[in-house]
Amino acid sequence: MSLRKKLIGIFLLATIAPLAITLWISVSLLDESFRHSSTGQLDELSKALLATGQEFYQQARKTLEEDAAAGRVKPTQYAGKDKAKWPQGVIDFAASGEPSRFVLSEPDGNSLDYLVAGKTDVNVYSRPLGRIGLKDLERKYKDARDIVVERSQIFDLRQASTRALIFLAAGVYLVSFALMFWLSMRITRPLKDLTTGLGQLAAGDLSVQLPVKQYDEVGRALDAFNQTANELKRNREKIVYLAQLASWQALARKMAHEVKNSLTPIRLTMEEIKARAEKGGVQADPEFLRQASDIVVEEVVSLEKRVRAFSQFAAEPPLELRDLDLNAVFEERVSFLKSAHPGLEYDLELSPVPPKIRADADLLKGMLTNLLENAAQAAPEGGRIKGRTFIGENGAGFEIHDSGPGLDELIKQTLFEPSISFKPGGMGLGLSIVKKSALALGGDIHTIQGELGGAAFRVLLPTA
Repeated sequence: MSLRKKLIGIFLLATIAPLAITLWISVSLLDESFRHSSTGQLDELSKALLATGQEFYQQARKTLEEDAAAGRVKPTQYAGKDKAKWPQGVIDFAASGEPSRFVLSEPDGNSLDYLVAGKTDVNVYSRPLGRIGLKDLERKYKDARDIVVERSQIFDLRQASTRALIFLAAGVYLVSFALMFWLSMRITRPLKDLTTGLGQLAAGDLSVQLPVKQYDEVGRALDAFNQTANELKRNREKIVYLAQLASWQALARKMAHEVKNSLTPIRLTMEEIKARAEKGGVQADPEFLRQASDIVVEEVVSLEKRVRAFSQFAAEPPLELRDLDLNAVFEERVSFLKSAHPGLEYDLELSPVPPKIRADADLLKGMLTNLLENAAQAAPEGGRIKGRTFIGENGAGFEIHDSGPGLDELIKQTLFEPSISFKPGGMGLGLSIVKKSALALGGDIHTIQGELGGAAFRVLLPTA
């Protein structure tokens, strides 16, 4: 898991639980405060008063009805002959055909009237209700319900406040999370660049440089990385130069020693010939002359071979270009060389269509011999060497893979330079000559990913 994800995870773990507890406590306190608010109390009080008034009204009706039946209350009689003088309420009652009716007085209902219908007249029994006005009580209850209770039901302040609190907390949390994410990006991006740069540096790319945009501890680490990469690059250049110089020195010492080894038998042979000539015995010993001449010729040939290694790299050989069957030449070289390495296994993957190339036969055979011998020297006992020919879009060519230890990036950068050898007894000219020969034929050579775990080379040449 990356550092950025860890920081975000720590932030979430450290803040979600406290935020949830805080919201729960806040909502609970808010709900409790609204539950005990004056609106609720007023609602309960108004309902209680209304119930009390209604109960008092029913009790007053019952009492008035009993008193009227027992004659304890004297009625006001409205005779039928005076019907034109009746109050409107009495006229409405008589017209309704009801036997009796209870009516509260207008306008406040401070008294209760009990209307009883006779044959032609109407008796009205009245009883004052004191200072309690039931109509006024009903009107005030209705106003209270309209103003407080019904309005609170339309707009639930408690729910709105709870939602507002949740939205506010969520907004603050999201802003904090965005700030945390930005800070984690700012912290981890340079560290990610530093990790990538270290990977490139470990892979051998010493030219990598990281941008320094801040001057804190991370910025100083990036600056130190850049300085280290530059120092390693300078040290590598020094090492390569010293390796080249040491290689040339070793090569000079080796050549001087080998030339000396060849010149010593020649000198001794010539001194012997001179000594015998002075004694007059050279003509009498033809076998000695033959042996002496053979020694001189062999040593001269040896010297020519050593000089040819330099002359092949220094001079352009005369090219004899002709059309060649790459499969045939490749198979012939492998058959010729594998007898010298019986402990190795050779695998050939020849192109089904034989590649026809335009090349110099000697240069092509020299390139194959050099690369196959290098692969044989790199592969361990019982190892494998794979050869492949192919036809591509830009020409034809061949590949050689070995099961040796492979090549690191530093070696690859100087692999085709002359006088650089990374194997015991090497002169550092073989791959340089192969590179030079491939370029002379209009092609090229470069390293590729090995299929057997070791080094691999691909040579591309022009087709016929």
